[in-house]
Amino acid sequence: MTGTTHLRGRRGALWLGKFARLVLTVAVTFFGLLLVTFLIGRIVPVDPVLAVVGDRAPKSVYDRVYIELGLDKPLWEQFWMYLQKVFTGDFGISFLSKRPIVDDIARVFPATLELATVGIIIGTVVGVPAGIWAAVRQGKWPDQLVRVLGLVGYSAPIFWLGLLGLLVFYAKLHWVAGPGRIDIAYEYAFTPKTGLILWDTAMQGQWGAFANAFSHIILPASLLGYFSMAYISRMTRSFMLAELAQEYVTTARVKGVPEWRIVWVHALRNAAVPLVTVIALSYAGLLEGSVLTETVFAWPGLGQYLTNSLQNADMNAVLGGTLVIGAIFVGLNLLSDLLYNVLDPRVRRRA
Repeated sequence: MTGTTHLRGRRGALWLGKFARLVLTVAVTFFGLLLVTFLIGRIVPVDPVLAVVGDRAPKSVYDRVYIELGLDKPLWEQFWMYLQKVFTGDFGISFLSKRPIVDDIARVFPATLELATVGIIIGTVVGVPAGIWAAVRQGKWPDQLVRVLGLVGYSAPIFWLGLLGLLVFYAKLHWVAGPGRIDIAYEYAFTPKTGLILWDTAMQGQWGAFANAFSHIILPASLLGYFSMAYISRMTRSFMLAELAQEYVTTARVKGVPEWRIVWVHALRNAAVPLVTVIALSYAGLLEGSVLTETVFAWPGLGQYLTNSLQNADMNAVLGGTLVIGAIFVGLNLLSDLLYNVLDPRVRRRA
């Protein structure tokens, strides 16, 4: 009994130490993210005072705003003020919209979330079977086809693919709707609640508006899905090749286990553990890397918001959006690590 209690206490201490290291890692990463965004705001050749008062403001007004923004204080004190504001949810006021940046981000982020979510679903549903198919047919034409498609997905500029897609599927074939999230005729057919148009229209039974919104999102989401599919299929192929070379696969074949069961049950189950991390990081990449896609398709999301802010020297908005994207990436990375620990029994045994 004493030995069992001692073992449980030892395991508890190990998990506690692991959790403490995890929290420390996240804290240090987030602190570094805050420091980098702060320094970017001070290094870029944009005068935040002029962005507020304009070029024709008298010097007295310029000096007053300069002091109000705390730019007369030492750099370390400015950073401390920046930390205090961020931890209270204050990213400042957008010079472009004249509204709190937190409110602006809350307004535009659901559009990016919806686009990236549909994109990662497409990339996963297509990329995982394609990677398995390539691994099973290694060296044959299916393998070469998947690898070529992945290479094109990596190499082709995403804005060029977007323009080509609009030209072919919208302008020529009329298979999809054009830029934007929904036609103006359907904007008032439903009540926006979550900011996710597909979800809101489906929950309210507005299927005409749902179909219109789906027609708008399918092309840019497919473009992002193709980009993520290129990475997911390549990693799935690598993981499956490693699993199919293991001894347990050879043993299963000798025992007469059907090949489909070896591939889709035994090998895929083991490959799914690291694959979860790949998909999570791909999702984070879509959330932070959809700037060009949103610009090409006039998608009113975080990417377009950051682009407009950068073009108008609204650095508060740029830094606030960058910080949010960085926090999302850190959070999804942390989630993937936690899922890896939960799904992989070998990691649990080592703990």
